[in-house]
Amino acid sequence: MSNKLPPEEREPMKLPPKDEHYISEEKQKEILQKYDPESNTRDLAGIMKHIVFFGLLAFSIFQLYTAIFGQYTAYIQRSIHLGFALSLIFLLFPAIKRKGIKHKVAIYDYILALLAIGVGLYWPIMYDDLVFRLGRVTELDLIVGILAILLTLEATRRAVGLPITIIASAFLAYAFFGPYFPGFLKHRGQDLDSVIQLMFYTTDGILGTPISVSATFIFVFLLFGAFLVKTGVGQYFNDLAVSLAGHLTGGPAKVAIFSSALQGTISGSSVANVVTSGSYTIPMMKKLGYKKEFAGGVEAAASTGGQLMPPIMGAAAFLMVEFIGGVTYWEIAKAAAIPALLYFTGVWIMTHFEAKRIGLKGLTKEEMPNRKEVLKKIYLLLPIVAIIVFLLIGIPTMHAALYGIVLTIFVSAFNKETRLGIKDIIHALVDGARTALAVAAATAAAGIIVGVVVKTGLGLSLANGLVSASGGNILLTLFFTMLAAIVLGMGSPTTANYVITSTIAAPAIITLLMIGEPAGAAVPLVIALSAHLFVFYFGIIADITPPVALAAFAASGISGGEPIKTGFIAAKLAAAAFIIPYMFVLNPALLMIDTTIPQLIVVLITAIAGMLAIGAGLIGFWYRKLYWFERIIAVATGLALIYPEGYSDAIGAVVFIVLFVIQWMGREKKEIRTSEA
Repeated sequence: MSNKLPPEEREPMKLPPKDEHYISEEKQKEILQKYDPESNTRDLAGIMKHIVFFGLLAFSIFQLYTAIFGQYTAYIQRSIHLGFALSLIFLLFPAIKRKGIKHKVAIYDYILALLAIGVGLYWPIMYDDLVFRLGRVTELDLIVGILAILLTLEATRRAVGLPITIIASAFLAYAFFGPYFPGFLKHRGQDLDSVIQLMFYTTDGILGTPISVSATFIFVFLLFGAFLVKTGVGQYFNDLAVSLAGHLTGGPAKVAIFSSALQGTISGSSVANVVTSGSYTIPMMKKLGYKKEFAGGVEAAASTGGQLMPPIMGAAAFLMVEFIGGVTYWEIAKAAAIPALLYFTGVWIMTHFEAKRIGLKGLTKEEMPNRKEVLKKIYLLLPIVAIIVFLLIGIPTMHAALYGIVLTIFVSAFNKETRLGIKDIIHALVDGARTALAVAAATAAAGIIVGVVVKTGLGLSLANGLVSASGGNILLTLFFTMLAAIVLGMGSPTTANYVITSTIAAPAIITLLMIGEPAGAAVPLVIALSAHLFVFYFGIIADITPPVALAAFAASGISGGEPIKTGFIAAKLAAAAFIIPYMFVLNPALLMIDTTIPQLIVVLITAIAGMLAIGAGLIGFWYRKLYWFERIIAVATGLALIYPEGYSDAIGAVVFIVLFVIQWMGREKKEIRTSEA
């Protein structure tokens, strides 16, 4: 029954018991397998189930061993990581999606898994010989290199999806057929030997920076997330969100935002975040009175925003450290903090105005959980807080993650319900390794893209092409780069889309912002960070941007709404995400680099006021319904407040105050009319 009725007349909303969801686990799994390639695994049985289980366990033990006692040389560490991931993917992920029970491994998958093990062991076994030959490639090297490329592409297709596989394959073709491309895309082309050497026998290809980060930082943080999940922290996020935000106007929608922001601190997938928290929040929103598409859109927008949320940021923050260079992990997390909070503020504002527009209230006291009981488990958040503190005081990133795992095990012992036993720890190690498989495949495929870009000079060519097409105009360059990042990010997981967009699209922004600087000058940190975060944001927002809006489609699977409409609503609710990146490129004070507190306060006030005006304009409600011309004025006012110029802020502030007063007076008149009646 809708919350439009007074509390005494409506049926109490019964929240699910602590370990239940409105959506069954079977339904959640079905939705994940449909929209998230990482979840489309076989249901193995018998001896193969045990083989894969111990294979995953061995993968985690290898990664923990090297994290604690020191890594092997780059080629050995990365190739073993690759071999583990590829072989396990061929055993776990079927070549073709089929409905029904998937418990048999095809004969050809056994062969592919064995070949993947051989590829992974080639560098450790042949290391001295390969190093001694200094780049000279033998016939056996060529065969192994070709296998490495083909196995990487096929494993990526299975575990990650077609988009990144097609992009990586297109880049390989570009490397060979460069002379046949027009204009600035033309290059001299590469032969088979040079491409194979680049891809598997240097650290610029498959064994390059992306998989290096996967084989070190990302894996350990994914393990940290797996241990947290075992303590029940995911359900606790929901409970905490309900207890703090459920009573507010349109409460369940705000619960979704709060919960998804928390889930995003440990999750590496927008789709997984949607299913995890959406199975709880979307039915609550529908019961309250939100339409199906709006409920799904709220969850999709909030869950996608979770990938922008420090400290994990969908594991992309670790890649940024390597790609930008000369920057610490903490500097990236700090720079991303205010934009992420502004994003969630924007979604919060939009859902608030929608709830006011259709007259929805919050949960009643009877429908709310006992806040004291919920807060008793606040200790479950201690490991996340500790990770941030560890990074803040300068503890190395990998050590911070290891300490976080140990602290999670320790904290879990505070309560019998959350305590982790030996069996739980083993399963956490297995779950963490399973999560890492798709990341390893995606980063290996991304290495192919990076290798071609480096070898052919495509990054600089595209950057110059985009700057030339925009005529050197900063807003046009940012607009073209935004389009490129959204298209490249469609259907790709967080880590892969960041690698692709940062390699192909970010150089355009850097090139333009560096105009006037001496040739060969070092790129200032503020320029590099703003450019990389810009493309990162729009690569992530591709998850809710139709026509390929995987997070929105997953949310529609839970809500029962129309997928494309859900995607458009999610994109509208996430309007802040389409604006904030422009803000921090044009005004880097938001990144908290080389800025003062007074400057930051001014920027925050104008940004929040701007989002209030834009939210009211897009929803069509503030304190009362807005006329069509008021909506246009409100959006224009918001844009003026957000644009980082003194004159635009001044004009925007004056119009904002006028709009606010008119709306407030309209609200007062409505109340007077109601009381008189």
